[in-house]
Amino acid sequence: MRVVAALGGNAVSPRGEKLTAEKQRENIKGAVQALVKIVRAGHDLVITHGNGPQIGLLALQNDAYDRNNSFPLDILGAESEGMIGYMLEQELESELGEEPEVATVLTQIAVVEDDPAFADPHKFVGPVYDEEQAQQLKDERGWSIAKDGDKWRRVVPSPAPQKILDLKVLQLLVAHKIIPICIGGGGIPVVQHSDGSYHGVEAVIDKDAASALLARQLDADALLLLTDVAAVYENYGSSEQKAIAHMTVAKAQNFDAPAGSMGPKIQAAAEFAQHGDFSVIGCLDDALAMLEHRAGTCIR
Repeated sequence: MRVVAALGGNAVSPRGEKLTAEKQRENIKGAVQALVKIVRAGHDLVITHGNGPQIGLLALQNDAYDRNNSFPLDILGAESEGMIGYMLEQELESELGEEPEVATVLTQIAVVEDDPAFADPHKFVGPVYDEEQAQQLKDERGWSIAKDGDKWRRVVPSPAPQKILDLKVLQLLVAHKIIPICIGGGGIPVVQHSDGSYHGVEAVIDKDAASALLARQLDADALLLLTDVAAVYENYGSSEQKAIAHMTVAKAQNFDAPAGSMGPKIQAAAEFAQHGDFSVIGCLDDALAMLEHRAGTCIR
């Protein structure tokens, strides 16, 4: 079975945890322990991953160097893809040896300039600020800002992924039974000029939407959206919450879930399930059990 496994940022870097190199290695080692079970069960694996905590750290380091000449988000995204991909690749190779081989691909994804998301930035990125700091950065840099809890953060557009520019490379790797690590943080968002050239844009593509697109275009059998919760729940957070084992595509498309958390995962899972075999949302540690329909929420 060909499986695309999408690692959520919080699955690799738990909420509230200090973002040191040592901690990231420790967490990635744990993630790899779950993923190699899929490989050892005889399945072909493709790995995608989030980058929220890492790109926030890079943004802080960026500001510390030169606030007035900071690197744009597309370059920070590429940096985070390389950083996380390197650690994942190293741990996978330590576990699996030389067979199968592993390759990290910095993945560019085309979006369109007239995507409505550019007129409605709402994706939180980077560190938190108090209101005065946030307003100053808004004035200095032309940022959009929004309240996140009791603090303020930058918000950027989250356009829909249209085309994976490195798809042929990924298809070649998969055909040769090489494990690709790709679509980090939703991929590097780029737009095309009239002359055919591309350039990066200040945006963040939803990682789960990009993973669903990749899974379709690689003719995957299953899409696993791996996070830090065991399943999708009805009445989540209440005394009546109940895990959902199975959902139809129609139910998933109409399921009421928060836009900033489980909502995009459910929509991405439903999108793939319309074209592939099935999607499962659940806990990283249960990855193989999810594939075998023993854990998580299956959408088909």
